[in-house]
Amino acid sequence: MEERSTILEAKNMYHIYESMSLEGNVVALRGLNVKIKEGEAVAVIGPSGSGKSTLLKCLGGLMKPSSGSVSLGGKEMIRMTGTELVKLRQETVSFIFQDSNLLPDLNALDNVAQPLRHQGVMPGPARAKAMELLERLAMGDRWMGMPEQLSGGEQQRVAIARALITNPKLILADEPTGALDPITSREVLELFERLHEEEDVAFLLVTHNRDVAYFCERSLELREGRFVAQHGTDFDLSDLSVTRELIIDDTGTITLPPDLLLKLGGPGRFDVPNVERDSLNLERVENEKIEVEAKTKRELAHTCPACNYDYENSIEQTCPECGSTRPIVHT
Repeated sequence: MEERSTILEAKNMYHIYESMSLEGNVVALRGLNVKIKEGEAVAVIGPSGSGKSTLLKCLGGLMKPSSGSVSLGGKEMIRMTGTELVKLRQETVSFIFQDSNLLPDLNALDNVAQPLRHQGVMPGPARAKAMELLERLAMGDRWMGMPEQLSGGEQQRVAIARALITNPKLILADEPTGALDPITSREVLELFERLHEEEDVAFLLVTHNRDVAYFCERSLELREGRFVAQHGTDFDLSDLSVTRELIIDDTGTITLPPDLLLKLGGPGRFDVPNVERDSLNLERVENEKIEVEAKTKRELAHTCPACNYDYENSIEQTCPECGSTRPIVHT
């Protein structure tokens, strides 16, 4: 199999927010390393405040990291001028945010066409391509709608069409389904999966929801500005902390090397069933144990869990008997 080129890479990346508060400056990212290949789908999973959004902005060139290097499409971004950086982003990457970020004074069609207009494409061809994308996303009849007239799901579809219009090699998505209802969220993720599989678009999805990352080849867990574990296939321990020692300091705090933390499934709460001199046995507490799977196949449930209605071969999203949302099952 032909080796794929690297589309995005960060080395030893830090970002510090300066603060005048008593607590001092906030270190949001702590020496991160990450590499994404062309056509690869990678998820970054972590709780609120772990540094996910800062990471995405630094990787996409929307924010300059405090130190370290970031390259996009093989080009180092740190030393680029503003004009050079804008051009590189236009040619390589598109962004999708949780709140869609549509321009409020433009209708759906012109919002989608806007990136091409910024590249100097004439209005006619730009709007024609925008219309093709809206129709592909089942939004052709809503092309005149202003953002305030569109539902949350419709706004997100417009944002996705806008992200696709420049034929990006990489899509960076920040909580892309966070504001959507379950059915619309499911439809958006199925669209992402099709783009990834059929058009070889690379994805970096930033989320606190593991379900969003089901089609990704691997997932990185971010905690307090560090990658602490990976799940899935083809992962690289060099993406994690470079520390190899296990250290227990005077306060009893333990620092694990990344390969051990990886095998443990990441940080959390652990019971200590057996302790002997120079020996320690850890076992994750029961209510924190999770099953992490990558690249799973999902399908609609065959029966309603609320009333046992048999969907047979139907693709309905809600139960006609009790109105419950039809769940997705992993197979």
